[in-house]
Amino acid sequence: MRSRRVTMQGRRIIVEEAPLVLDAQALLERLPTNGCGAIVSFVGITREYEQGHDVLRLEFDAWKDRLVPVLQQLAEEAIETFNVKAVALAHRTGSVGPQEPIVAIHVASPHRKEGFEACSWLIDELKRQAPIWKKEVTTAGETWKEGLG
Repeated sequence: MRSRRVTMQGRRIIVEEAPLVLDAQALLERLPTNGCGAIVSFVGITREYEQGHDVLRLEFDAWKDRLVPVLQQLAEEAIETFNVKAVALAHRTGSVGPQEPIVAIHVASPHRKEGFEACSWLIDELKRQAPIWKKEVTTAGETWKEGLG
């Protein structure tokens, strides 16, 4: 069980590896919210079914030396671009079972519009840029999913 945590000026980036459970609520409770009127959150979980087959687990592999710096850069860019106050990110690596959290993003913002925009942008960019690869294991077999995240 390993966990890497980085905290910088109100920005939180947490990467947890299985078998640790990603606790989205605990991550939210550490989010600085002074001066904010909104918190926008996204929690991605493993689906139970995919194309008519039971999902047994997802297996996430990452370039661990690059993962935290990429997430940190995304958080900093979201804060600057959308004028939000704080961002908390967590992404699991290793094996993640059905209905278990994979990723959590929380954005603290003075106003809801910027919070929603930042949160949506963060999940899209995380999936595009984070050095994370996903293998889906179902009752029909194993499949590496295209793209990152």
